[in-house]
Amino acid sequence: MRVRRAGRFSGAALTLLTVLGGTLACGSVPGTDLDPGDGFPAGRQSRPAPASSAEIATASQAALAAYAGYLDASREASRVGDPFHPALPKYLADPLLTRVRLTIRTAKEHGAMRTGTLKSDPVVTSVDLDNVPATVEIQDCLDATGYRLVDVKTKKAVPGTSGRRYLATATATRFAGRWLISAGAAHEEQPC
Repeated sequence: MRVRRAGRFSGAALTLLTVLGGTLACGSVPGTDLDPGDGFPAGRQSRPAPASSAEIATASQAALAAYAGYLDASREASRVGDPFHPALPKYLADPLLTRVRLTIRTAKEHGAMRTGTLKSDPVVTSVDLDNVPATVEIQDCLDATGYRLVDVKTKKAVPGTSGRRYLATATATRFAGRWLISAGAAHEEQPC
């Protein structure tokens, strides 16, 4: 596992489809003296201790495992044309889960499927364990030169879908103790 600092690719956007865009409310919970930001009574502010390097390493490894599972599950679901493949929700969360399912369904409706090998070399670019929910940002150089969209009947490549190497980014989010890939984008215009 390699950990890089965010900003190395300062113009780079985000892995395989969308960006997590949630916001959390701030302030006190009405009718209580609790501040939702820290879990302590209002007026008694306490910040959580900074994450240790061991916690960061554990989160990074778990996020990279979820990312690898996501790539494998989406390749398998794409290969068989099943947008509700049972492996998808094991590694994906919305909004990305819905977008991946829609992409697979659209390809299937047009008589196409993915085949071949997609090579991946992901690195963690940032870890935020203080965020609610905790997040890990991942950057990848995907090699899709051997990964093709083909016509199901003829097995010939769909014109205009030749693969290449490109930058991809993803966000892993911890939900109920599980790391799931919740956002991502492919940056096919940005080679790596």
